[in-house]
Amino acid sequence: MLFRVWAPAARDVQLALGRDRQQMTHGDDGWWSIDLPSVEAGDDYGFVVDGEGPFPDPRSRWQPQGVHGISRTVDHGAFTWQCEDWPATPLAQAVIYELHVGTFTPDGTFDSAIGKLDHLVRLGVTHVEVMPVAHFSGERGWGYDGVDLFAPHEAYGGPDGLKRLVDACHLRGLRVLLDVVYNHLGPAGNYLERFGPYFTERYHTPWGKAINYDQAYADEVRRFVVDNALMWLRDYRFDGLRLDAIHTILDQSAVHILEKLAAEARVLETQTGRHYDLIAESDLNDPRLVRDVTVGGHGLDAAWSDDFHHALHALLTGETAGYYQDFGRMADLAAALTRIYVYDGRHSTYRQRAHGRPIGSLHASRFVVASQNHDQVGNRATGERLVHLAGRPRAKVAAAVLLLAPGVPLLFQGEEWAASTPFQYFTAHEDPDLARAVSEGRKREFAAFGWSPADVPDPQDAATFERSRLQWDEVSREKHRDMLEWYRALIALRRAVPALTDGDLRSVRIDFNEGERWLTMFRGEVTLALNVGETEQSLPVPDGHGLNLTSDAAITHSNGYVTLPPDSVAVLMGHS
Repeated sequence: MLFRVWAPAARDVQLALGRDRQQMTHGDDGWWSIDLPSVEAGDDYGFVVDGEGPFPDPRSRWQPQGVHGISRTVDHGAFTWQCEDWPATPLAQAVIYELHVGTFTPDGTFDSAIGKLDHLVRLGVTHVEVMPVAHFSGERGWGYDGVDLFAPHEAYGGPDGLKRLVDACHLRGLRVLLDVVYNHLGPAGNYLERFGPYFTERYHTPWGKAINYDQAYADEVRRFVVDNALMWLRDYRFDGLRLDAIHTILDQSAVHILEKLAAEARVLETQTGRHYDLIAESDLNDPRLVRDVTVGGHGLDAAWSDDFHHALHALLTGETAGYYQDFGRMADLAAALTRIYVYDGRHSTYRQRAHGRPIGSLHASRFVVASQNHDQVGNRATGERLVHLAGRPRAKVAAAVLLLAPGVPLLFQGEEWAASTPFQYFTAHEDPDLARAVSEGRKREFAAFGWSPADVPDPQDAATFERSRLQWDEVSREKHRDMLEWYRALIALRRAVPALTDGDLRSVRIDFNEGERWLTMFRGEVTLALNVGETEQSLPVPDGHGLNLTSDAAITHSNGYVTLPPDSVAVLMGHS
């Protein structure tokens, strides 16, 4: 087996196999290597750098002993895949379901998640988006502080467990996206600087030094990240990647790292015959992320639009703290439904400057929208879901707007049945100083929203994690079952009516009244009417339209008007 590691400044590198040390050969390109035919898949190894270590391989495929342990070799070709042909559902027709492996099921593993996939099929989603699984410190966490980027988290089930989950999704016709983090690495178990200049002091991020994408020796750092992305797509058969917080990726190269990643993913497509969806999470409101490289874009498939969430959330909850101060009007929701970005060059009070730019002729299918996701739920003091903040009637309104709106809808685990469980921020760092710093930092983080530090659960407390586990027995209870049927009906309608997935924003028409707090949206033969005001409203609808779905039994339709009580929504169907 060939072992290679990039350590350009090292004077000596040895391969550690148990107590044995094998001298590695230094190449002119900064790579050290040794070929040992006797080593087989499943053997453990590490690297001793200038007499220190052994350290885990920066490209470790398996970390069974945790982030501070040595690495284990993996033969990706040894896994037997059951599914060789699965649907290539385009993003324009997608309904994405975001899940966190550790809290999705009671056991919190890749294999236990398989047992809930049929629920997702019945729900009608097309894509499963898995929150980060790169190996991180401790057994529990969100996954955004991974340090072994090539190794699936051992507590979840390791490499083969992840492959079984992806395979099981494909067998059920579900495409699978993986959330990956290329803007920083976690603090615990991060040994990359023992090997080379993976980070730079030139830029700083909220997590410290930035990853070195454009300084000396950046070529190999860029190669490291791109190879990681290609591994998930090729060796684990993911159908795409969600790229975390790309606005904190700092790169002034002529070819941005995202452009390079996209270009190499397209080459992989020609080799595998499959399309890979690359989706950026960004708060830049910059459509260049998804524009073609020939017109100065990065060539990604889609980008998240947080403006949709903020507009809907502020309207339904009345929250005005933090970035929500820029939202709360019915006009903001109308803008999100017709322009995607509410702030497309407008002045932002929160930022005290103009923000964003118009999307131009881009289709809505290039933007992912949500009424809830792990960030917007989990980054609250106590992790409340929308149903906890706004109530069930308004949660139904939010679901209807999301699932019938332009853009690619994303659901967060448990949202579909109005789960009673929160989703809180949890960690299990073994270093007491780091654990204390995380706990204290979490409390300071919420000052802008006016949340009391006393209300913030301790991330290190195991109870914080346990509270966040989904309670699947809720699904069969009446009030939860009613919400689930509402989501199923909306998703089925979205998938059945072409006008709801065509992505052409020119065909979307909105009427609203700011003072009375009602809005109607017309998309082809579908009309959505909502009322979140304090009084009953009678709204005109096109001739020939009849009630299809209603959130409240008191909703009526006659003589070309639909009458809605407060906090209700109706979907009417007719002929375009």
